[in-house]
Amino acid sequence: MQLSDRVTGLFMVALGGLAAYGGSRLPPVPGQQIGPNVFPLVVGIGLAICGAMIAFGVGRHYEEEAEADLARITGQFVTESGGADRAPWWLGLKALVPPALLLFYVVAVDRLGFLPTAAVIAATASLALGARLRLAAPLAIAAPLFVNLVFAKLLRVPLPSGLLPLPWLSLP
Repeated sequence: MQLSDRVTGLFMVALGGLAAYGGSRLPPVPGQQIGPNVFPLVVGIGLAICGAMIAFGVGRHYEEEAEADLARITGQFVTESGGADRAPWWLGLKALVPPALLLFYVVAVDRLGFLPTAAVIAATASLALGARLRLAAPLAIAAPLFVNLVFAKLLRVPLPSGLLPLPWLSLP
């Protein structure tokens, strides 16, 4: 069974509207500006916008380019004779990178701390997805610092400091 983009998009608009409505009905938390209603409201509005874009066919002309890219990534290599050839079996092992990184986080975060562990994870994931080292290295430095700052200052949730404690990120 195949549904049209219009039906799927309108379903997503309805689902996003329900999520936003349900989120707006949650009671605020006394003394806090951001309560439990914000997350479902933002997700619902985003889902409704994406659903409307799908229903109205925004970006439909990019589908052919995306299918060509997907065929290239999944291993539909074209041989010299013009036929399609499968990628080597070992390229499928990239699927093991995310679970391996999760296991690494569980094992290493208490010993090393969040910053070094997240830096290794960001660098490894970036390189596995095909990023160049000149992009992966700054990302591996900046992303963990940003996430740590958000957790420490905005969410007030301490992350394991480990080997690199940052005094300016500590909770008051």
